[in-house]
Amino acid sequence: MTTKTTYRNNLRQMHQLGPILMLSAWGLAIVVASFLFLYVGHLLDQWLGTEPNFMLGLFFLAIVTTIGRLYQEAWLKRKNV
Repeated sequence: MTTKTTYRNNLRQMHQLGPILMLSAWGLAIVVASFLFLYVGHLLDQWLGTEPNFMLGLFFLAIVTTIGRLYQEAWLKRKNV
């Protein structure tokens, strides 16, 4: 097997992993954003004395915006293919 053939095979394998890596990155972004917004909401609730309001509101805001952004990116990729 030549170096050129090996390079093409490796490139093909990496290209097949692209969607899996993209979903993994989006999963991490959803988790990080959710916990960050949850923590900031908790701090706001402690400061203002409005126990679960900001915490839950910011948590759901983080989930909706990250999933919405994931949907938007998937829609654009589907449109370009």
